Amino acid sequence: MKAKVGVSALILLFLAGLWLVAAPFAVGYQPRGAAYADATVNDLWIGGGLAAVSFVALVVYAADALRELAGRGKHVADG
Repeated sequence: MKAKVGVSALILLFLAGLWLVAAPFAVGYQPRGAAYADATVNDLWIGGGLAAVSFVALVVYAADALRELAGRGKHVADG
């Protein structure tokens, strides 16, 4: 149960980071062709960082889960 909550939180953080990156353009407070506003730069850095960190955490979690499954399979085969 704890793992599902953790993975769900990481997925939500990843999606929030992606939204922060897309928001200036989707919502329209960054005019097309204009120099980036301070709010746009902030959203890009914070959103990109949030998405990157949560993605790396998801990859680490997936690798650990695969390692655990492989270990269980080895024990069953040795059985």
